[in-house]
Amino acid sequence: MDREELAHFLRRCRARLDPADVGMEAGSRRRTPGLRREEVAQLTGMSVDYYTRLEQGRGSRPSRQMLTALARALRLSEDERDHLFHLTGEEPPRDSDASTHVRPGLMMILDRLYDTPAQVVSDWGEVLAQNAMAAALTGESEVGRNIVLRFFTEPTARALFPPESHEEHARAHVAQLRSVLAARPRDPGPAHLVAHLRAVSEEFAALWEEHEVAVRRSSVKRFLHPVVGLLDLDCEVLLSPDRGQFLIVHSARPGTETHERLQLLRVVGLQDLTPDR
Repeated sequence: MDREELAHFLRRCRARLDPADVGMEAGSRRRTPGLRREEVAQLTGMSVDYYTRLEQGRGSRPSRQMLTALARALRLSEDERDHLFHLTGEEPPRDSDASTHVRPGLMMILDRLYDTPAQVVSDWGEVLAQNAMAAALTGESEVGRNIVLRFFTEPTARALFPPESHEEHARAHVAQLRSVLAARPRDPGPAHLVAHLRAVSEEFAALWEEHEVAVRRSSVKRFLHPVVGLLDLDCEVLLSPDRGQFLIVHSARPGTETHERLQLLRVVGLQDLTPDR
């Protein structure tokens, strides 16, 4: 691990970003350009002390998960992400894992969708990035979770949708996974997920045997939020075919009751999700 080069690279990448580039308010006057260390730490989920040590060339080797979080937080290109991994003595993600890296341009779009829930999700359900509104809507503040796994194994995730829509969601998840597994049979992520769900969920196993195939498309979704109540949201799905990623945006039509409730969620939900400083 080249601590000196890693420290210089992190400082350079932090200095070139403005708060608006990552969906943050600028706040009080800044004496130096770029993000503050505490802001990078917040975006990655690491402690300020640990990130500071990395920039000072004193930190221990970051895990692969932490390197991925840094690459996203600092809006690195694929080449820059690979360089980050090399500086720590790690091999960059293989081609089969490339779909987990969200392009900086897509992250910039996500950052600007501050008033409506939005997520970047892999085609097999991995949440790769999301804004604070999406976390407030789903109750899951961390990226890296799989929405299909949560739906079939976590009652709280299923309770987010009205009971009458459970079968529709279950079938849609299974049909999407069928499509992905056929397209990329050697990709270990979807294959392991399917094997795991067939073993732990009788519902999933039964639906899998029906061999339905479909891809995720735009629709209207009903959410039953525990705080703001029922939400009828337009779900727009933008596909990045070469990456196997979806940008999913949930919105409400102005003037509707759902729009008012979404605005309430922005106030109430984001207050609950604001980390202590």
